[in-house]
Amino acid sequence: MLNCYQVDIAALSETRFAGETQLEEVGGGYTFYCIGKPDGTPRTSGVDFAIRTKLARQLDSLPYGINDRLMTPCLKLSKDHFSIVISCYAPMMTNPDDIKESFYEVSRTISAVDRKDRLIILGNFNACVGVDFSSWPKVLGQHGTGKCNSNGLLLLSLCTQHGLTPNTLFQQVDKYKNTWMQPRSKQWHI
Repeated sequence: MLNCYQVDIAALSETRFAGETQLEEVGGGYTFYCIGKPDGTPRTSGVDFAIRTKLARQLDSLPYGINDRLMTPCLKLSKDHFSIVISCYAPMMTNPDDIKESFYEVSRTISAVDRKDRLIILGNFNACVGVDFSSWPKVLGQHGTGKCNSNGLLLLSLCTQHGLTPNTLFQQVDKYKNTWMQPRSKQWHI
């Protein structure tokens, strides 16, 4: 599917591989960089990057896992400029607050990115940021959906701290901006 849509880099989450590994899809044209929980522990998370193999060979440094929920490669754009891509998989709402707050230490990873470099954050934040544009005018765009939840507040706080914006700036029909349906309530979310 990645090749069909001409995707060069994809961030994957909830992949559940053990440890840190690299796999090349023979004949498929992609190299996968994965990190998950250590072998012998319950694998409930994990993040990967699928990078077109031709591009992966040009990486300045291989993607590295920060933990089982964060991974980042560094792409050279020019002599002194890089693109830092972060793949995130945030804990779900049912996780204890200390685990969720621990994940949001992603702030340190974001802070370490040089201002002259491009920062791209991809992933699943398991958050609903809602539509309350007036409460978050410098962060939240006018095209969100639903109601903000506690994970959404954590995400909006992170965005405020770093001058980031969740994907709520672009006007489109709800069926195109909502990508996941909650199985019990049947509500769609971004």
